[in-house]
Amino acid sequence: MSKCQGEREGLLSRRGFVGGAVGVAAAVGVAGEALAKPKKKKKGEDASAEAPGAGPQSWAAQPPAGFVPYSAPGRVIKVAKSNTLQPNQLWPTEDAARVMLARLMSEFTGEQDLGKAFGKFVHPADKVAIKVNGIAAQKGATMGSNKELILEIVKGVLAAGVPAANIYVFEQYPSFLSGTRISDKVLPAGVKSYTHNTQDAVMPEIRVSGVNTRFCRQLTDCTAVINVPLIKDHSITGYTGALKNMTHGCVLNPQAFHAMGGSPYIPLLYAQDVIKSRVRLHITDGYKLIYNGGPLDKDKNARIPHEALYISTDPVAQDIVGWQLLDKIRTDKGMPTFKKAKREPTYIRIAGDLGLGIADQNQITFREVAL
Repeated sequence: MSKCQGEREGLLSRRGFVGGAVGVAAAVGVAGEALAKPKKKKKGEDASAEAPGAGPQSWAAQPPAGFVPYSAPGRVIKVAKSNTLQPNQLWPTEDAARVMLARLMSEFTGEQDLGKAFGKFVHPADKVAIKVNGIAAQKGATMGSNKELILEIVKGVLAAGVPAANIYVFEQYPSFLSGTRISDKVLPAGVKSYTHNTQDAVMPEIRVSGVNTRFCRQLTDCTAVINVPLIKDHSITGYTGALKNMTHGCVLNPQAFHAMGGSPYIPLLYAQDVIKSRVRLHITDGYKLIYNGGPLDKDKNARIPHEALYISTDPVAQDIVGWQLLDKIRTDKGMPTFKKAKREPTYIRIAGDLGLGIADQNQITFREVAL
């Protein structure tokens, strides 16, 4: 029998979140640089995408006609359950993934049927991409978005009426994808998996904060994204979760956006229509987390079981929750917070100030459910 813990308004501590984001005004200014670079047409090439005087082509996606995806800014739900991991203490059992995702979706949407719950976010006419994270799982599949959870998400999208041929899972490199243990062989018939290898793009270059870049075809080909990030320390940006999985996981030159701890690069990348018009839902795989030494899984002692899933339509609120969780764990273990370690993930606050979500903990509703 499951037990639901009460809702906690304003649960998140105020430690380290006083004051506005540094450099937001400058960030807003450089956001205007993100314009498509004109492209010379070859003889016989269709020029309709860039008609004279029409300006740069928009890479925003539109939901199917008449469909309004569910959105709940500032709302985050956590579902936790003990004894969920397989004997290797790395991966959840299939039953745990099924039960926990079903409860997570019903708590968030109010729908008991999994297909109806996912139907709040995706439509049968959508082309749905599921962005996973496997960079820390390249050796031994120790720390990646877990196959068991990904397969349950795919089942939910199928149950919402999206054809299998219009669903795919993607990552950056084959080694990252293999770390999730996902391949075409384990996916339902018709559902595919892809990697972009930081090479596969069809859009022209855009300029973001002075840097030319392109987003991968696996992002631009879809109309909807379900993001499946992790909870991890990052040696450069401090924290890596929902926002960074979509930005650095989808651009072709992620290394160009790590300077200054990713601030303001991460929020400016996420603010591009090519991302923000597509991402419908964030389901964080928290069966394990890394509280230090990330983003790779180099210290097995810093990778610990957490046995939880988180859900939100708000990547900023989702990352605020993850940031505070890791800060608490680090403090409990006698380690400095990200701020004291000079790796404070200020990009998350900047993302809030740019309107990408809620960063003010007083406006975040965080509820925990224990099964």
